[in-house]
Amino acid sequence: MSTARPARLRVGVVGVGRVGTALGAALARAGHPVVAASGVSAESRRRAERFLPGVPIMPPDEVVAEADFVLLAVPDDALRSLVAGLAATGAWQEGQLVAHTSGAQGISVLDPAAARGVLPLALHPVMTFTGRAEDVERIAGATFGVTAPEELRPVAESLVVEMGGEPVWVPELARPLYHAALTIGSNHLVTLVNDALGVLDIAGVEQPARLLAPLLSAALDNVLRLGDAALTGPVSRGDVATLATHLNTIAAQAPDVLPSYLAMARRTAQRAHATGRLTDSQLAAVIETLEQA
Repeated sequence: MSTARPARLRVGVVGVGRVGTALGAALARAGHPVVAASGVSAESRRRAERFLPGVPIMPPDEVVAEADFVLLAVPDDALRSLVAGLAATGAWQEGQLVAHTSGAQGISVLDPAAARGVLPLALHPVMTFTGRAEDVERIAGATFGVTAPEELRPVAESLVVEMGGEPVWVPELARPLYHAALTIGSNHLVTLVNDALGVLDIAGVEQPARLLAPLLSAALDNVLRLGDAALTGPVSRGDVATLATHLNTIAAQAPDVLPSYLAMARRTAQRAHATGRLTDSQLAAVIETLEQA
């Protein structure tokens, strides 16, 4: 990984949502002046005023015209049409750096710009952003999924290091699977935890978050260190009587949670079986219990 400091770049941020403003502020803190930004909603403009004070708000093509390095921080579904639209208007300038922040896309989405001599990068911060001041601080130590042409890899990695992040190389063809994995680990975790909190609330347990916090912290630490050896609970033990009680109770009192419980229990059983925690007969018993639900 290169640690060379890139030259000071005039940065233009297209999309001043939570990600764009946080990364723009991090680049400014690293010494790259943010010279222009674009945003549509009143909320995004207010956010830009907080994170990027004094930076003029302009249409995207004018932002591109002002910048050496263009950061595209727009929703995934809007990225391709934005890049193509700017290419159609002749906005891109040969030799410009352009990076997008989409996790699901690699650099091929930037082909219309690259065809006009733009240097494409994909810099995806593996972090959740809230639109608060602490977002910029969270970039320090965060990992970034980096994809770029091989000759631009040192530039991409240096920009991430300058923002305080840690670059992790992701091959172009791996971007969709990489992003799906992050969705499982982050977005689905939020859903699972909220379901657990909701079921505890239905059960009448006071302060469910306080009850769950130490357990969740320990479980996360264990799985990151131990993998499948961190599995616990009735499914991983083949305790079908307890499992059946869970299923009956959830079906009666929290039916919205039942489909996800069934899916996760089945996947847990498969992992426990693959690592020798469950025998063939135990796995069959667990699956039969799940199917009866």
